[in-house]
Amino acid sequence: MTTADSRGNGEPALPVFVTGASSGIGAAFARHYAVRGATLGLVARRREELEVLAASLPVCCHLYPLDVTDAKALAAAGRDFIERAGVPGIVIANAGVSTGTLTEEADDLAAFERVLRVNVAGMANSFHPFVAPMRAAGRGRLVGTASVAGIRGLPGAGAYSASKAAAITYLESLRVELRGSGVRVVTLAPGYVETPMTAVNPYPMPFLLPVDEAVRRMARIIDAGRAYAVVPWQMGIVARLMRLLPNWAYDRLAARAGRKPRGLSL
Repeated sequence: MTTADSRGNGEPALPVFVTGASSGIGAAFARHYAVRGATLGLVARRREELEVLAASLPVCCHLYPLDVTDAKALAAAGRDFIERAGVPGIVIANAGVSTGTLTEEADDLAAFERVLRVNVAGMANSFHPFVAPMRAAGRGRLVGTASVAGIRGLPGAGAYSASKAAAITYLESLRVELRGSGVRVVTLAPGYVETPMTAVNPYPMPFLLPVDEAVRRMARIIDAGRAYAVVPWQMGIVARLMRLLPNWAYDRLAARAGRKPRGLSL
């Protein structure tokens, strides 16, 4: 299927590769780029959910049921997608996990390791197969889904906050490495978005966005090739204030924040 690309100039849409595509933000990205006519490469652990999603989309989808912590499997998927669809115009490293964690709890140490491996190493694994081909093509977008939770540490979410802080810094490093290559690196830091991940949060979530609306806003940021953006903009103001607060003030406020339940499925 061929339609106008993201620039609206009548050229065929370039392929798009998305990890964490079986639900939430990843599935919404798949729906968004399917409407634009892009051939999709979709990665997730859950084969059945990927197949259901692909069956609902009006474009060619290549499915890769795998775990993003498996670097060899992702490298093979990347090579296969390039052979079948060409060098992608957009790669979205969206796969992520979240759970409440407490360092004092021995049972949570495995969760710490899993969250960091998926949210940080999994992002590097997702980009690795595409960096050289995209650099050779002199174009493209490498997009990482981080979070406002990576701006300052949240109580009861040490693993998640640490992983998203690391993701933000990793993406900055990658952006500088690729400066002048024609490949843009885009860091997305969503606030609260209606997904299965946030559905379990037992506390108010200010500026909560429906997932398809959040993705529409993030897609505009990707199109513009912006280096970093918080979605929605209101959370961007909150994020700036969080950065500016001295530790004593932040600690008092954060200590009263709601906490994600421990022991969620990863």
